[in-house]
Amino acid sequence: MIPQHRWQTYPTSIFSVMSAEANAAGAVNLAQGFPDFNGPEAVIEAACDAMKKGLNQYAPATGIKSLRDAISRRYQTAYDLKYDSELEVTVHSGATEAIWCAVQAFCGPGDEAIGIAPFYDSYPAACHAGGATLKTVALKPPHWKVDANEIERLVTPKTKMILINTPHNPTGRVLTRAEMEGIAAVARKHDLIVISDEVYEEIVFEPAVHIPMASMPGMRDRTITISSTSKTFSFTGWKIGYACAPAALTEGIRRVHQFTVFCSATPLQHAMVRAFELGDEYYKQFRSDYLLRRNSLLASIRAAGFDAPAPEGTYFISAGYERLAPHVNDLEFSLNLVRHQKLATIPLSPFYLPGDPVCKELRQVRFAFCKTPETLKKAEQILAAIGPAT
Repeated sequence: MIPQHRWQTYPTSIFSVMSAEANAAGAVNLAQGFPDFNGPEAVIEAACDAMKKGLNQYAPATGIKSLRDAISRRYQTAYDLKYDSELEVTVHSGATEAIWCAVQAFCGPGDEAIGIAPFYDSYPAACHAGGATLKTVALKPPHWKVDANEIERLVTPKTKMILINTPHNPTGRVLTRAEMEGIAAVARKHDLIVISDEVYEEIVFEPAVHIPMASMPGMRDRTITISSTSKTFSFTGWKIGYACAPAALTEGIRRVHQFTVFCSATPLQHAMVRAFELGDEYYKQFRSDYLLRRNSLLASIRAAGFDAPAPEGTYFISAGYERLAPHVNDLEFSLNLVRHQKLATIPLSPFYLPGDPVCKELRQVRFAFCKTPETLKKAEQILAAIGPAT
C-alpha cells in the first residue's frame, strides 16, 4: 500500500486552478499575476548575448558577483541600506525559493512563525516543510490595517519569526511607517527574525512610500529582505530573486539554498545585471505605466458594482462583490465569473488559514492589472456587462 504523503492536506494552488479554468473557458485571465507582455528588450538581448558567449554553465551558488553587486548598489541608492555583496546578498530562483530557504534555515520542528493573512500561499507551505506552524493575524476589508498588538498576542516561547509582505499581495496595501514600527517593536522585544517579502517594492503609487523593514531602527540585523527581478522587470518566468540579510542570517540561508536549487540560471543572471543598469528613468516610466493600468481597470471594476479601494502598491486590485452576490462565497463567485462571464480572478479565502472565521463573510476577489491595454480593454468590456445576477 502506498502511504499518504505529508502534503495530503495541501490542495492544488489556487493560481493553477484559476488559470486552468481561464484556459478551459477561453477567458480573459486577470487571475495569475504575470504580465502578458515582455520586459525591456535590452534585457532580452543581454540574455541572448550571455548564451552566445557561452555563459551557460553553473553559476556560483550565491549568484554571479556582478548581479550581487548590482543588487547591493540598488539598496544603497534607493534606501541607503548597505549590504556587502560578498557576504550579505544571495541570488535565488525566485523570491519563493528565497522565502523557502529562509524559513527552513531558522524555523524547524515544533517552532512557530507569525504571518499576516491574506498571505502569499508559499508561507504556510514553507513552514509545513520544516515542521513548523504558521499562525496568522487576519486582516479585514476594506482597510486591511495591521495591528501589531494582535501580532504580539500570538507570540509564544516557540515563536522564531514574523513574515510580512509590503507592498502587500493581494490587498494592494503599502504598510505605513507606524504599522512597520509596530511590527518592528514586537520583533525587537521578543528577539524575533523578520522575513520581509518586498517583491513589489518598485510598484508603489504616490503618496504611498515603500519602507523596507531593514531600514527601521534596530531591524537591519534581524531582517531578511526578499525581493525579485520578476516583478520589477516583468520577467516572471526567469525566476531571478534575491535575499539581503546580515552575514549571520545569510550563512543559514545559503546552507539551505545550496541543497535546494544550488544556483539560478546563469545567462538570466547576467541579463539582470543589464536590467539594473536601466536607471531611474526606467523605474519612473514603469510606475507611470502601471498607474494608468490601475486607474483604468479600477474605474471599470467600480462601475460594475464592486467596492474597491485604490491599491497603494502592487499590480493587484482587491474588490468586494457584496452588492453583486452577497450570499455567494468567493470561490464560487470566481468560478461563476470565469465560466459564465469569461473573466478570471482569484478568490481571497485561499490566502487565509483553513477555518479562519474571517473567510465566512469574505466577499473579495483579486484582479491583476499587469496586462496589456488590449487585455484590460477586453476585461473592461466584460465588466461593463456584469450585474447583480452574477
